Amino acid sequence: MSRKRSKIPLTDPKQVPEVMTEEEARAFWDSHEVTEAYLAKAAVREPEGPPKRTPTASQSINLRLEVNTLKRLKALAARKQMGYQTLLKTFLTERLYEEEKREGVL
Repeated sequence: MSRKRSKIPLTDPKQVPEVMTEEEARAFWDSHEVTEAYLAKAAVREPEGPPKRTPTASQSINLRLEVNTLKRLKALAARKQMGYQTLLKTFLTERLYEEEKREGVL
């Protein structure tokens, strides 16, 4: 009778080498097994990517614009497939940056 060798239990996805040849991967998985703890950690692992934007404090204001200016702003925002208020905030932020840079504040 041949006795089965026990496999090394893996409890964390970080225990698995990131780079392996096909032969190394076969040998690794022949000698290791995944545990419930491993699966639980792998399930909640967030994909890598750019950091999430942190929310900043904001304040509502009232702004009076000429009717024609508002129509043009809304039309441009629609062409860019974004909200007109978002577009307006982008314009203000970009222009403020340019002015501060020109004045040497930045």
